Amino acid sequence: MSQEPTLLFLHGVGDGNKDGAWLSGLRGALSRLGYPDVDPDRVIAPRYAHALRDSDESLSLPRITVKQPARDKVRQNRRDFERRTAALEFRLGRHNQGRGWGGAELIVNGSASLPGFGQVRKYLGNADVRAQVLHLILKKLPASGPIVIIGHSLGSVIAADLLQRMPAELEVVGMVTIGSPLASGRFDVDKLRGSMQEPPTNLAWWANFWNVLDPVAAHRGLSSVFNWMLDFRIGTGFNHHVHDAEAYLSHDAVAEAVGFALFGSRSTEIVSVDRGVDIQLDASELTALVALRYAYLLRSRLDGEQGVRFAGALRQVQASAVDEIRQRNREVGRPLPSQVARLTFDLSDPEAQVPEPLPSRHLTKEDAVTLLTVLASENVIRPFEINVDRDKWLGAMQELTAEMGLGFQYGTHVFEAAKKAQDVLSGALVVNWKKWGALGAGAVALVVATGGLALAAAPGLVGAAVITSALAGFGPGGMIGGLLTAGALVGAGGGGIAFSLASPGTSAETVEAVVQRLLAAAILRQRQKIEPDYTLWSILVANEITFRREYERLDEFSDESAQGLKELKKKLETIERAMKYLSDNGLEPDLIEDPAEGPLDAEESQGSGARQPQLQLE
Repeated sequence: MSQEPTLLFLHGVGDGNKDGAWLSGLRGALSRLGYPDVDPDRVIAPRYAHALRDSDESLSLPRITVKQPARDKVRQNRRDFERRTAALEFRLGRHNQGRGWGGAELIVNGSASLPGFGQVRKYLGNADVRAQVLHLILKKLPASGPIVIIGHSLGSVIAADLLQRMPAELEVVGMVTIGSPLASGRFDVDKLRGSMQEPPTNLAWWANFWNVLDPVAAHRGLSSVFNWMLDFRIGTGFNHHVHDAEAYLSHDAVAEAVGFALFGSRSTEIVSVDRGVDIQLDASELTALVALRYAYLLRSRLDGEQGVRFAGALRQVQASAVDEIRQRNREVGRPLPSQVARLTFDLSDPEAQVPEPLPSRHLTKEDAVTLLTVLASENVIRPFEINVDRDKWLGAMQELTAEMGLGFQYGTHVFEAAKKAQDVLSGALVVNWKKWGALGAGAVALVVATGGLALAAAPGLVGAAVITSALAGFGPGGMIGGLLTAGALVGAGGGGIAFSLASPGTSAETVEAVVQRLLAAAILRQRQKIEPDYTLWSILVANEITFRREYERLDEFSDESAQGLKELKKKLETIERAMKYLSDNGLEPDLIEDPAEGPLDAEESQGSGARQPQLQLE
């Protein structure tokens, strides 16, 4: 920042924090986090406790100087605001959020009626008091430049009220509210909720922190009122100071937000020193880098509004992926590979250049099957979802496989296999060629139910260590964890998956999603003339037997419209369609000849691949 911001502290009820304990707590936390000290000359902490008791004169409310964005600017304003909020959220995500509890609306509304809340009632219900407080604060503010606002308790209500009445040349580079009661309808002063449906144009971001044991904070965040701002729950211990400004501002997460607003990001230092070590990528790191490279190749094919949105999503996904790998490696004592470290950038700087992943290294056709099958069917910018034309995804995949030394045709076959598998299992239905989210929690449940599939995992890119990382190190919600979890199901052996698909808790949609990816891998192997893997056949056979027996058992006594029967029928249809395709296309395991009977004649051999007539479901 070219100019150090002014820090404005707005106190709650009481004497206005005369002893300055709030600042002492903040300075200690900032020092602990490695931020510079706060310059006392740039701190404004007006006291207005006397004005909250009564008004000396009748004043009009300060006029609105910052209006809601024009209709044609709303989307861009919200997008810019979200980008800045996401940068802060990325930093705060490392802090423990504590535990919350509900049912506090009545507590807070009741508290506002207590004698100690007389000043609150005056501000909310007496227009002269409110106007006097706002004028008193505005007289203390500079006419222009950057400013950071901290609002505690009633001060948070005043801060929100003040936002749209500040000098137009003042830029609020960050607002932090602590112990705020704004979530309670009792504190909706002058219909503030309605007047701030969109972020004010003078506000960079707003972060609210609420203590799980603070009754004034309503035990809920403010995003229930202002859905565009950031809520962060904290826990500061159980004592009678839970609502104090000092207790809040001594917390690392709160100080992180204030320090970031005052001094900017400290990650530029991390970027310059965290160059990584020149070591070979493990399977998790390789999966992440190939996925990011694939996403970049797609981004280069997009333009207009879609291109802008995709680039913004990819920016956040890359920052999160690098941070997840860094934290996972730190926990397991593994250095950060230089190929990962070079992708680090300062997410909090909207102008920071985002390093592009290098072209992917060579993989054998065999090793690439699982990885590329997963990339073709999963979302590489998870959790964001942007529908892109299939031809553009195909072009990116072709370029990716060419870079890997596999050739353009391999990329074509990857997409053909994915599309064919979907067509086979969908029957006559026309469905989106890329159905994201079908695995999701279902895939995680399958992996968990089989002990991580560690014992049944096939060798290659997806093994026991990778699966463990997906569930423990990365979690299933992000891009890396999602890809690795899906890869575990595609690349693992048959026993564990067969058992999990047959579980009554596995939905028909999850069965179809898993079988679809396994079938796509089998088709890709055939088209690339890779040695077939008959694991899929054994999985399908085992589940066919289980599903049919369960269907017959339930059908005898259940209603015809029973949901359980409908689910089983869908599962069986998926199994039957997949097995028929395998059988019709030479992907069924060969029959083992009995030496005593001799070889089959031509007519018998021709019919050996045909399956027996199917059991009809009534």
